[in-house]
Amino acid sequence: MTEAQTTDATTDATTSTDAPWRDRSLPAGARADALIAELTLDEKIAQLYGIWIGAADDGADVAPHQHDMSTDVNLDELLPKGLGQITRAFGTAPVDAAVGAQSLARLQERIVASSRFGIPALVHEECLAGFAAYGATAYPVPLSWGATFDPELIEQMARRIGADMRSVGVHQGLAPVLDVVRDARWGRVEETMGEDPYLVGTLGTAYVRGLEASGIIATLKHFVGYSASRAGRNLAPVSVGARELADVLLAPFEMVVRDAKPRSVMNAYTDLDGVPTAADHDLLTGLLRETWGFEGTVVADYFSVAFLETLHGTAGDLGDAAAAALEAGIDVELPTVHAFGEPLVRAVVDGRIDEDVIDLALRRVLVQKIEAGLLDDPAAPAASSAAKGTVDLDPVENRALARRIAEQAIVLLHNDGTLPLAEPARIAVIGPTADDPLAVLGCYAFPTHVGVHHPESGLGIELPTLIEALRTEFPSAEIRSASGTSIDGGETDGIAHAVALAATADVVVLALGDRAGLFGRGTSGEGCDAETLDLPGAQAALLEAVLDAGTPTVLTLLAGRPYVLGTAPDRAAGILQAFFPGEEGTRALAAILGGRVNPSGRLPVSVPSTPGAQPSTYLASTLARRSSVSNIDPTARYPFGHGLGYTSFAWSDLQVEAPQVTTEGAVLLSLTVENTGDRAGAEVVQLYLHDPVASVVRPVQRLVGFRRVELEPGASVRLSVEMPADLAAFTGRDGRRIVEPGALVLGFGRSSADLPLRSSVELVGPVRVVDHTRALHPVWAVVG
Repeated sequence: MTEAQTTDATTDATTSTDAPWRDRSLPAGARADALIAELTLDEKIAQLYGIWIGAADDGADVAPHQHDMSTDVNLDELLPKGLGQITRAFGTAPVDAAVGAQSLARLQERIVASSRFGIPALVHEECLAGFAAYGATAYPVPLSWGATFDPELIEQMARRIGADMRSVGVHQGLAPVLDVVRDARWGRVEETMGEDPYLVGTLGTAYVRGLEASGIIATLKHFVGYSASRAGRNLAPVSVGARELADVLLAPFEMVVRDAKPRSVMNAYTDLDGVPTAADHDLLTGLLRETWGFEGTVVADYFSVAFLETLHGTAGDLGDAAAAALEAGIDVELPTVHAFGEPLVRAVVDGRIDEDVIDLALRRVLVQKIEAGLLDDPAAPAASSAAKGTVDLDPVENRALARRIAEQAIVLLHNDGTLPLAEPARIAVIGPTADDPLAVLGCYAFPTHVGVHHPESGLGIELPTLIEALRTEFPSAEIRSASGTSIDGGETDGIAHAVALAATADVVVLALGDRAGLFGRGTSGEGCDAETLDLPGAQAALLEAVLDAGTPTVLTLLAGRPYVLGTAPDRAAGILQAFFPGEEGTRALAAILGGRVNPSGRLPVSVPSTPGAQPSTYLASTLARRSSVSNIDPTARYPFGHGLGYTSFAWSDLQVEAPQVTTEGAVLLSLTVENTGDRAGAEVVQLYLHDPVASVVRPVQRLVGFRRVELEPGASVRLSVEMPADLAAFTGRDGRRIVEPGALVLGFGRSSADLPLRSSVELVGPVRVVDHTRALHPVWAVVG
């Protein structure tokens, strides 16, 4: 239909159950085509935007430039045209889950009743570290997922998150984040799964599989390059070479799109070498759809379509911005109607964009709604509960899983033998994160993301502080505390008292770290970037002063990024790194300190030696490492993959079946891992690839596989791994991905800097050109 067609057709004609778009026997595409043929221009466009009811525009923002964008919507004017999405019905303000489900159901009923065709809206929510709703489980942040090196565990978590979202009427989740850390000063490091693309892609695949299995549309973000912004500044320009883009930043998206089949992708805010991703046809259509075969929807990161005019300066007005985004491949404008409203209508009328482009996006949106069952019954989805308080979004099963993830994610960086603690009589708990219930949460957990604007509603979930957890773990100990300083205030007047307290104790637990927030309201999180990797505020001074007291000190870090640790690696009794470990994080920390849990986390990001050697990553070429011609040493204090435990493991008997294979073959290796300690524990066997001579510069070490192994004392396991030659592929000089003949060194490592077993192999034969269908994973097996 055209714009001239009226919207006053009879309800019977448009909502009849025998209409072809209601016919469940037809393919989803055919049903969508039949419906598109009946819609007016206004009705078509209405399916391509969301509305955000109740969002503040007074500066209390949870999205970039939210206060610059009008978020007021007139439902009486909008709903007769229909509606594509509902934005954050649970994640905008505190609401009881059951009440929210009922309110959402009533809104859906209104949407259905108000429009000619009775199409419900898709409902989306944030789910970065759990369903971002009041009273929902706050799991560890994605950086902690990376530290587990345990994709099966992350898939279990995603299934539970998805089930909770579905129970209250949500259809789409805006996660996972597949950005690869390139500069730890970037505030959103906590939202990533680390600095290695293989680790990020493997865990991201697991998360998407879990979320999609529960019926939730997973949304990959941020596509692509967001984490490589200049100087680690949020929403800053990105200048990367084609090889870094393909081999590092795009690699996790390529893996997850192929292996997990997500149904949605979100663009990044940034521009790549001057081209905003929201208007990049080569990226959103040429690569994502035409090359990789992605068939789902591309949704705009919040306000990013308007940013083409206001921030990037590549669109003259909102109509031009809408046309550019649609033509590039964005299907849905989020979070609320803006450029895709009247400006888009005018752009069609003015001939700046063809209506066929709108139809293409609309078809993808409608197919997704049909596949979700939204057109099968014109009635709105029923609320999951009839009474207030009967929807539990934080059941005991969720909390148990959250604790298990936290226990596996906490990394023991250093231990002089003091840990685990042997029933100390007097414990001094010092530091600004020791008595702060929010110290375990990242910036997208509901209490920190939204709840801080509604203190009258309380936290919504139980968040024991570290002091409370230690009192439970060590009931017979005398525990005294002092903050010493705040997280980022810079005060030093409390340090002397903290030192005096430390001097009277048998052991000090020194709790330092971050406060998660948004846009400068925290020390970690979206828009909370760091100038250097020094500990915030006066925490470094507190650390050194407490160490000077001479009492054995265990440093515990509740943080969103790695920090320089001063002299602690040389003087502390122990160091535990916890990346915002979620609602059960302090209990997990206490259990590790007391020895009930054997730590098994591994670093998903390197811990730096100096505060200013950024950007830095373990994926470094020879020129990017320490040299005699620069006075700056970027060598990490604790490298990617590092982590200790309370037992010991021996690796032995590395065997290679054939030291020479073709460029289309596979290398078969095996080794034995034995628990030589006196308690059960987990080892993470990491497989690294070194390419000594290549046609382009390569990183010295690159992770190509890993296997988490849990063994009882004295037990051993024989592992085999088949590594396809495809894993040695890289982007060559002509832009094609190739596997080259030549020597490789494969190393089994405890970290990227500790590889006790290595073997040289040779690839022979011609250079092979490979694509997105190449092998992406080694195959692990237990021998015998």
